[in-house]
Amino acid sequence: MDSRNSDTAAGDTEPPLSDTVRDALKIVVVGGFGAGKTTMVGSVSEIRPLSTEETMTQAGVGIDDISRVEHKRTTTVAFDFGRISLDERRVLYLFGAPGQERFWFLWDRLFSGTLGAIVLVDTRRLEDSFYCLDRLEAHSTPFVVAVNRFPGPRPPLDRVRDALSLPEDVPIVDCDARRRESAKSVLITLVRYLTRLAEAGAPEPMAAAERSTP
Repeated sequence: MDSRNSDTAAGDTEPPLSDTVRDALKIVVVGGFGAGKTTMVGSVSEIRPLSTEETMTQAGVGIDDISRVEHKRTTTVAFDFGRISLDERRVLYLFGAPGQERFWFLWDRLFSGTLGAIVLVDTRRLEDSFYCLDRLEAHSTPFVVAVNRFPGPRPPLDRVRDALSLPEDVPIVDCDARRRESAKSVLITLVRYLTRLAEAGAPEPMAAAERSTP
């Protein structure tokens, strides 16, 4: 996603990790190529995010589909990393996974020890989200879906839910990955969902279902 006036949280002085922190929670942000994962991690992180973005070159021609993200000039080649403190005892570590198929081999390691995930969706390329959902289901990783709105048609959330075959209990929300408050709202939605699952006991595995573009 283009960095259009992103409200980044990191400033000239980055807050140190508090001595009172006892619990570190790992969250992974996944999604298709160009869905806005790097932008989301950067907008919400309280520290200057670690990014492995590299300039796209001719080597990616014919491999990376940029037909609907033609203005994209960089791509994540490993992962993005950020941090946000929930309170004096708990901190979230955010990992943004690379979206291109040639980097999917990294995902299993990123999912290890993950509390939950955010699936960032671009409705112009909804099919790019299918692999993300399949891998999360295979790992039994709880997740929420955040629809990152780009210019163009804006299908309602219920149509997106149907197209992704999401069960009714899986949260799906609108977001603007460039805006810190919007990204924080997605994280809050995920934490509340994880809390609800924990209170209800272990969730049953989701059945694989056919997915289609709305």
